[in-house]
Amino acid sequence: MDKWQQRNRPLRLERRFEFENYQATRDFLDRLGDHNEKANRFPDISFGSTYVNITLRPEEDSNIQESDFQFAKEIDGLLD
Repeated sequence: MDKWQQRNRPLRLERRFEFENYQATRDFLDRLGDHNEKANRFPDISFGSTYVNITLRPEEDSNIQESDFQFAKEIDGLLD
């Protein structure tokens, strides 16, 4: 979790994932998409050929909850 940054305006968690090549980026995006579908939660995602930026906003219109940190940890677990 130490690579996720908490931002306050607006309230969110952010992380940049970097990869060696496009195929590794694509593989991660495929795993991320499958995971998001199963969790029924869809963070903001931007990406390029060797990186993926993810922004998680709180599920509720309040503070970041333990469930938000847990979801971020699950995303970390998608790395090879």
